[in-house]
Amino acid sequence: MNKVIIITGASSGFGKVIAERLATKGHTVYGICRREMSNPTIHYKQCDIRNAERVKQIVDEVIAAEKRIDVLINNAGMGIGGSLEMASLDEIQTQMGVNFMGCVNMCQQILPHMRRQRDGKIINLSSIGGIMGLPYQGYYSASKFAIEGFSEALSAEVKGFGITVSMVEPGDFATNFTASRRNSEATLSDPDYGPIFKRTLSLIEKEENGGLKPEVLARKIEKIVDSKHPRLRYVVANLEQWFSVVLKRILPGNWFVDILVGYYKTKP
Repeated sequence: MNKVIIITGASSGFGKVIAERLATKGHTVYGICRREMSNPTIHYKQCDIRNAERVKQIVDEVIAAEKRIDVLINNAGMGIGGSLEMASLDEIQTQMGVNFMGCVNMCQQILPHMRRQRDGKIINLSSIGGIMGLPYQGYYSASKFAIEGFSEALSAEVKGFGITVSMVEPGDFATNFTASRRNSEATLSDPDYGPIFKRTLSLIEKEENGGLKPEVLARKIEKIVDSKHPRLRYVVANLEQWFSVVLKRILPGNWFVDILVGYYKTKP
């Protein structure tokens, strides 16, 4: 069945691949992104999802054209690397604004229509970093932890209206996310944090560049879109990262932090 789907962050990376895949399956796809895009199979809308008024305008336009919205995929996100201590207020607000508040804005504007329909599906892109706090990606992890708590609470609130909420928690994928990451100059230039951050960042980038292809995630999203009874959480990662999620769940907290320290080489 053809569905009306809105996906954020549709100009590159996961979003572009997911939007194109869903469009080829016959769905009506609206891709939201900050830059101008053109594709005959996708209806692109320019928007900074931190702007709630612009988000409302776009949702109203989609409803006027299609009369319904079946699926919302909150994919838009970005990363700022650096120590938690050295992050500027602007860096923190940007990280939380795009990754978390953008998701909130989209949900708040679309949910009234899904409630009216008594039907709808929300898919929020979280991360392995939303399950465990990743060193030197702390505010990125914080934004994804926020999505985890938000999505779980939202699921409980809207399930009775026929709306399902799912989180997809990707591990490392080879996308342009790595090249687009903003890194803290204050951290890089600090005599204590700088050398450790550079070492840790090198490991992070190596794993990301050698990660899974975004098509793997797109196939998973397609299955969730088609599912009658989607789960709340889906981890999409390689075997090693799957194992780390299991360890996070069963080990005492201090033990797991020691594993992170050793793995990411965060000791001076």
